[in-house]
Amino acid sequence: MTVLKTSMRNFFAHKGRMALSAVAVLLSVAFVCGTLVFTDTMNTTFDKLFAATSSDVTVSAKDASDTGETTSDTGKPPVIPAAALGTVRSAQGVKAAEGTVFSTSVTVVDADKDSLSPSSGAPTIVGSWNANDARTMKITSGAAPHGSGQVMVDEDTADKHHLRLGDEIAVISALGTHTAKIAGIAAFQVTNPGAAIFYLDTPTAQRTLVGATDVFTNVNVTAAAGVSDAQLKKNVTAALGGDYKVQTAKETADANQKSVGDFLNVMKYAMLGFAGIAFLVGIFLIINTFSMLVAQRTREIGLMRAIGSSRKQVNRSVLVEALLLGVVGSVLGVGAGVGIAVGLMNLMGQMGMHLSTDDLTVAWSTPVLGLVLGVVVTVLAAYLPARRAGKVSPMAALRDAHAPADARAGLVRAVIGLVLTGAGGYALYVAANADKASDGSLWLGLGVVASLIGFVVIGPLLAGGVVRVLGAVLLRVFGPVGRMAERNALRNPRRTGATGAALMIGLALVACLSVVGSSMVASASDQLDKTVGTDFIIQSDSGQVITPQAVQAIKNTRGLERVTEYRTLDANLTTPDGKVSKDETINAADPTYAKDLRTKTVAGDLADAYRPDSMSVFEGFAKDHGVKLGSTVSVAFKDGRTAKLTVRAITSDDVVIDKGAMYASIATAARYVPADRMPLDQLVFATAKEGQQDAAYTSLKSALHDYPQYTVRDQTDYKQALKDQIGQLLNLIYGLLALAIIVAVLGVVNTLALSVVERTREIGLMRAIGLSRRQLRRMIRLESVVIALFGALLGLGLGMGWGATAQQLLALEGLQVLDIPWPTIIGVFIGSAFVGLFAALIPAFRAGRMNILNAIATE
Repeated sequence: MTVLKTSMRNFFAHKGRMALSAVAVLLSVAFVCGTLVFTDTMNTTFDKLFAATSSDVTVSAKDASDTGETTSDTGKPPVIPAAALGTVRSAQGVKAAEGTVFSTSVTVVDADKDSLSPSSGAPTIVGSWNANDARTMKITSGAAPHGSGQVMVDEDTADKHHLRLGDEIAVISALGTHTAKIAGIAAFQVTNPGAAIFYLDTPTAQRTLVGATDVFTNVNVTAAAGVSDAQLKKNVTAALGGDYKVQTAKETADANQKSVGDFLNVMKYAMLGFAGIAFLVGIFLIINTFSMLVAQRTREIGLMRAIGSSRKQVNRSVLVEALLLGVVGSVLGVGAGVGIAVGLMNLMGQMGMHLSTDDLTVAWSTPVLGLVLGVVVTVLAAYLPARRAGKVSPMAALRDAHAPADARAGLVRAVIGLVLTGAGGYALYVAANADKASDGSLWLGLGVVASLIGFVVIGPLLAGGVVRVLGAVLLRVFGPVGRMAERNALRNPRRTGATGAALMIGLALVACLSVVGSSMVASASDQLDKTVGTDFIIQSDSGQVITPQAVQAIKNTRGLERVTEYRTLDANLTTPDGKVSKDETINAADPTYAKDLRTKTVAGDLADAYRPDSMSVFEGFAKDHGVKLGSTVSVAFKDGRTAKLTVRAITSDDVVIDKGAMYASIATAARYVPADRMPLDQLVFATAKEGQQDAAYTSLKSALHDYPQYTVRDQTDYKQALKDQIGQLLNLIYGLLALAIIVAVLGVVNTLALSVVERTREIGLMRAIGLSRRQLRRMIRLESVVIALFGALLGLGLGMGWGATAQQLLALEGLQVLDIPWPTIIGVFIGSAFVGLFAALIPAFRAGRMNILNAIATE
């Protein structure tokens, strides 16, 4: 009880000094709990949606996906004959059955040809209005569509794009463009996570999406009273035979949820990983806080030891304070986590994915995990300072206001740090010289962990040298104030090292990812310059195939020298060694593709692969299956017959674009795949006549004006699109890393604030002998800047080393250009100085307000 009372008294006596550490715990716990609540809420939302929209039993084509995705290489969804509807209706236990048609391989635009598709990546769905949808949608204005000239749109999409009754929209599918006017607007009865949904009547949907009125994509079946979904599935399967896919409502919902769940799990664990980084940074803040508090209370601890407190009691007292800090920070963090989850939901709403707070899900395990994690991490971080407090002897404490430094411990720490840093450097060296990326990645991971821990451990040793260099370069120009700031930073290298290490972790990751991202863009650009011999690339950013009408419009464009079509086909390959490789992809293109993509070959000429009944294979496949020039490969096309193709070329694996591709001509594939099953083009390449590139570019855009689902890019556009994609990913990662950097800034603030308290008497004496308030504040700001720059130098240097090593592994995959983004690195370094200035604002202000006499009288 005495230990508890002492701990409570000390905790509340120093509550101001504990505040920033509590904020660090709060932020870290909040990020973990917010991530869990957010992803649980998304799971709940999708569970409700899939449960509400699934019919008791759904019948679809045998080759339809479990999730109902309808995108295919032909641009049309798999279908079943309308006759199956009658068979289903006659099955035992069926109350009702209805044939429906829907597709996600569509683009919908308004009268100005602006896309109405979600910007969040959610699908655009066009389907027939049916009884199953009527259960989950409520018509809020207008009426359901009747006739080919009418369409109904969901309320969220209508609000987002300001659509009104009577507005004209166009549905663009592989079969062409269908225009209709909005006749109705319907609202979801469950939360819509962001999909854009458009309804046509059934005959119009059949003609628009599948090109025939005697087929459906699905039959929705409702069970009669007392008939379970499982029994209904059994009855329907017996009636239809085994040529169809039959799923219960649960199976359909589970398949959809699994598809969404895979994405949500990736997002959840990525965010938890960044929360872990924030926790790691917070550990340094807590260690620093308790180390400084223990040092400042050395005399108090000595008195406690002198009157009979044991080492265990002192140790336990500090740990109880940490426990209180962890509990307070964690409880507040759990509450803040719910707020973060709501904030993320609102952010997703602005991006087009609507999540209702009515579905907010806080599982019992979330607050428990947050509390346990926050408390355990805080207590573990405080263990070393507590152990140090327990070692303080009564006499040593009474002689000196500060605990003496343990020289032997410092030497051991330096040796361990050097060993770990050396081991990390060696692992990075091995990774950079690995022959296989898979082997090198293991060494890279080991090198990153070992070098990071090594730099953290060796931080106090590095602080002395680095701070002196920074002082000579930056602080000496400020005269005596600058020199005092340098000495203050050097006064306690362990403290400076720990504070700088907290900032180092976040900036090391920023630098590493910047180098990797910049190198990927530079390498891809270099590959485009070296290998792509065409001027323009035409494709759909939403994944739609290119229709024959659009291809013809491209071919009719003036100023083009050649146009190359490019499509993919699935096939099973039987090689001369008798092995069967299933679900391989054959890239079928026009013979001119050999000019459009200058792919390296290790044997033969790629142009010969486009001869009749010929193909190419890639180097790895050839080695694994003993394939040589002239070998015959049996190619069983998924939607056609089996061909015997002769290998005319073997392409190199040392490429980035089309790595691992096997080529054949479209004419060859067309001999074995029926025209109605032949995939449409994924890409089309166009090359302008000499000197007419600009005019051809303008003409191509004009020719495809009526096909807004496709984008025309020249090589400059393509490089910029690639750069933008990587840039968006990096910005997202930087945003997540910002939490760790914020915690690190709090660490700098806390270190300075406690340092000011520790030096109260010293500050009073300096003020008494003539140091002005402005000079005092400047001294503290400069001290903060040099600590921040120390952490930035270590972090940026370490991160660039990691990034350069990672690039060497990427080089094994063809990304061979190392590009250091110096503007980013320099910008981060300069930004770190401003971080230091910001962190010093409150401590410097408090120091400047000290009463001189009271400060001098402080013991």
